[in-house]
Amino acid sequence: MLAFSTCWLSHRYKEGELLADEMVFHNIRTLEISHGTKVSLLPGLMKAYDEGKIQVCGVHNFCPSPVDVMIDAPDAYEFSSHRENERERAIKLTLKSIDTAVRFGGKYLVVHLGTAPIKPYSKTLETMAKNGEMHSRKWVKVKHEFIRKRREMGPLYLDRVRAALDRILPYAEEHGVKLGLESRSHYEQVPTEEEMLTIFEEYDSPFAGYWHDFGHVQRKANLGLLDHRQWLASVADRLVGCHLHDVKWPAEDHCVPFQGTIDYPQLMPFVPDELPLVWELNPRRKTADILAAWEQWQSIYGGIPATPAS
Repeated sequence: MLAFSTCWLSHRYKEGELLADEMVFHNIRTLEISHGTKVSLLPGLMKAYDEGKIQVCGVHNFCPSPVDVMIDAPDAYEFSSHRENERERAIKLTLKSIDTAVRFGGKYLVVHLGTAPIKPYSKTLETMAKNGEMHSRKWVKVKHEFIRKRREMGPLYLDRVRAALDRILPYAEEHGVKLGLESRSHYEQVPTEEEMLTIFEEYDSPFAGYWHDFGHVQRKANLGLLDHRQWLASVADRLVGCHLHDVKWPAEDHCVPFQGTIDYPQLMPFVPDELPLVWELNPRRKTADILAAWEQWQSIYGGIPATPAS
């Protein structure tokens, strides 16, 4: 099922119904209500939903955007924080986001789980790769040091994530909303792929699933931290849905599909047609390029967006 994240247009509008109207004008009728969606946009989006103009497949945490955060910052509060009040704030905002999903008939909530406070090795490796130093002796040394330190730090931050999931998952189950635990773009972030598998072993619930972000995973694949195809295949049985965007090597993500390095023919066989495939694009991308890729995607892979009942 093809859908589109509101992140593409949410910064352009003060009225949610106008945002919905532009999506419908482009023949995009199935939306994910994204983080960064201000509370002021929700009444108009609700009106468009109630009138059958759009349907909503799911929501991205936090939604609406916290009123005390002035920019689009989905990681402003993290379950992994060393500050208890921030962890508590993250949990409460997530429960509120589940309520938002219920109001729109959404079936899932995409969730970021946190960050381990380690120096930004990913950025260092990406810069070195861009400068032609990939696989140099220095690059390999930095990469190995990065992996070792991140694994050492993992248990503490994974414990904090568990404490949050222990409170959030029962609420999600009660309200029929699946948690899509999202793959992240930086190995510093929680969970790593190893940690994701640990979570799934411990939380064997149909409401705790995996959200695959094509661009995030590709960025790590570009650094040799994983094999994109092998990873997606290994977690396909827990897949809730996907964010689709492309990556210009090595790390420019949220690009228009077909403009980067992602090998879709190798990956798409692992994504069932009925699962949401949500286009999550940088709002600075050109509308003409987006719409051309939207049509090209449908011609190759199908997945024509569902039309809401009138």
